[in-house]
Amino acid sequence: MNIIQRFACCLLLLLFMTDGKAQGILRVQGRLIVNERGEKVILRGMGLGGWMLQESYMLKVGPVGPQYRIKRRIEELIGKEKTAAFYDGWLASQTRKIDIDSMAAWGFNSVRLPMHYRLYTLSVEEEPVPGKNTWLEKGFALTDSLLSWCKANHMYLILDLHATPGGQGHDYNISDRDSTKPSLWDSEANRQKMIALWRRLAERYANEPFIGGFDIINEPNWGFEDAKDRNGLKETQNAPLRKLMMDITAAIRSVDKKHIIIIEGNGWGNNYRGVLPPWDDNMVLSFHKYWNPNTEDAIRTYLQLREQYNIPLWLGESGENNNTWYRECIQLVESHDIGWSWWPLKKIGTNNPLEVRMTPEYQRLVDYLTGKGPKPTEQETEEALKGLLQNVRLENNIYHKEVTDALFGR
Repeated sequence: MNIIQRFACCLLLLLFMTDGKAQGILRVQGRLIVNERGEKVILRGMGLGGWMLQESYMLKVGPVGPQYRIKRRIEELIGKEKTAAFYDGWLASQTRKIDIDSMAAWGFNSVRLPMHYRLYTLSVEEEPVPGKNTWLEKGFALTDSLLSWCKANHMYLILDLHATPGGQGHDYNISDRDSTKPSLWDSEANRQKMIALWRRLAERYANEPFIGGFDIINEPNWGFEDAKDRNGLKETQNAPLRKLMMDITAAIRSVDKKHIIIIEGNGWGNNYRGVLPPWDDNMVLSFHKYWNPNTEDAIRTYLQLREQYNIPLWLGESGENNNTWYRECIQLVESHDIGWSWWPLKKIGTNNPLEVRMTPEYQRLVDYLTGKGPKPTEQETEEALKGLLQNVRLENNIYHKEVTDALFGR
């Protein structure tokens, strides 16, 4: 290889390393997200669904419901101490540096972290002093570790509060909501805890260039005006949602003037009636897109909001479809300078980059939990969960290259 060829190879390598990778704190410039150099950034990311917050369909136990019920059922089989040990093992195994390294190698430049508030603070009901916040190191330490893995790969980390204090909607799985307790919207104490948590996070990461933004509430779905409109699809005012997001923004801005604020509308992040106009000059509007056509008509509402309010768009969540749909969806949004975050990285079943294998022992546990089989013994349950902890690790996953090829148009 002569010197010209060597120079060309080095130049190509440099371009590969910097294209789309983290280049300082992101900010809003008109209808675009840009880096500190003022260069357009298209976020191409993946959501770490199932790590801090288990959704039952990812574990093939859909009928059981939200995570707290899954935990309760496991406790009935092996006791609280062993259940707690299983969940510690889950957090140590489901997402690790090897996962982030692999995502970077596949072409992703960002990661969306779905956070469960109970890893960072106690619930309102558990607080020893009402109105005070007890901070838990576990969630912050996990976030710090993930951030260090992202930094090592020059990737942006977007913090997403997926499970809020009390729960933000009637879709219980996505927020781990216990309907026997006050929701986020029924409790001022829950809302104040959420505001305080965001202030704490913003203060911790205020000067961190690899934090891509704060996605302050995931998929609210609530009927404020009409209780029968359970998921807020027909809501016209969304006044409580707007007020809460404005209060959270004010708390963040009291300690962090730089990072992007990402907002989501009602109705699983899509109903923006009454939410806008924006109240901050460094804000991005997120929408979620599942199972609808990959046409401009399908995203026209958001394109119009971008034009009307001069605000960037971000497809904060999409997936759970086939590879042709994936490819067409990403081509559609990127043609409009819209970045994206897919969902999720891994689960039991397809169609995701990583598939978690089922063992016969875990299948028998699933059969019992879903009412299709006999009750396993304590030892059988432990074996099933031990196998799950092994198979959730990336080196034991099935990698579906055809999925990442579809996501990147290869």
